Amino acid sequence: MSVAGGHVGMIDETVDEIAEMQTHSSSVVAVKAARALRELTDRDYPTVEEYVRDLDRNSRALRRANPSHASLHTTQREIVERTEAAESTDVAAVQAETVDVIEAVIEEVESAKRRAGDRAADRIADAETLLTHDYSSTVLSAIDRALADGAEFTIYVTEARPRFLGRKMARELASRDGVDVSLIVDSAAGHYLPECDQVIVGMDCIVEETLYNRVGTYPIAATAADQDVPVTVVGAQAKCIDGGFAFENEFRSTAEVMREPADGFTIRNPAYDATPIRLLDAVVTDEGVTEY
Repeated sequence: MSVAGGHVGMIDETVDEIAEMQTHSSSVVAVKAARALRELTDRDYPTVEEYVRDLDRNSRALRRANPSHASLHTTQREIVERTEAAESTDVAAVQAETVDVIEAVIEEVESAKRRAGDRAADRIADAETLLTHDYSSTVLSAIDRALADGAEFTIYVTEARPRFLGRKMARELASRDGVDVSLIVDSAAGHYLPECDQVIVGMDCIVEETLYNRVGTYPIAATAADQDVPVTVVGAQAKCIDGGFAFENEFRSTAEVMREPADGFTIRNPAYDATPIRLLDAVVTDEGVTEY
């Protein structure tokens, strides 16, 4: 059944897509969800109250589709709250306000990613060898900026099992001039870390003293700390949450790990792990750099 007041449309498709994690970058998820809400601004509603109620209901459905993405939750709440604050009693005027808010939110997500990438580029410019985990569009932005400034890199990319999103990162990096890319299995990170000048990864979110990111981040950070290889995390400041957001891990389909039936054993497939920030050397956001 549609969440959008009986209509089957873009919002329903986006809810399903987010739930299936066909879009893996948290910033992409936030932007996609924000754009999906524009569907409601083209519909007819008898009152502003009914429009805002439907907007809130659909926004909650989008948030429930992935309870782990802080940026999804913060951007959706901002859209609803700013729409609720509109003083007009004219439905069309409030819908127009929603469109403006959506565009502003999308621009802030994209610009924050660029600013964070620019700051991180300054930290990796002198590094010859990097290791990165999973796929992060913000990490990619940082590397692109550093390459544009004349840097060259050797980069080890983990596969990020079981969804293998690191393979996408490797393909992206391989298309850049000035990058020598090696794709490695996650468990080989400890073997190659002694060759690395720095680890750079993205973030799903940081809640108080914990980084939540693609599963496999924690063992890489712990091993890097043991080998004295600095770990830099890069992402938008909006993903750093002091309170009001409880991270909920997602447990993915067991078929991603093994397609054959599990006979006599259990398959567990968490999407994220929790890394204590004491293992990090720096968190780089669009607003600044925090050293640890």
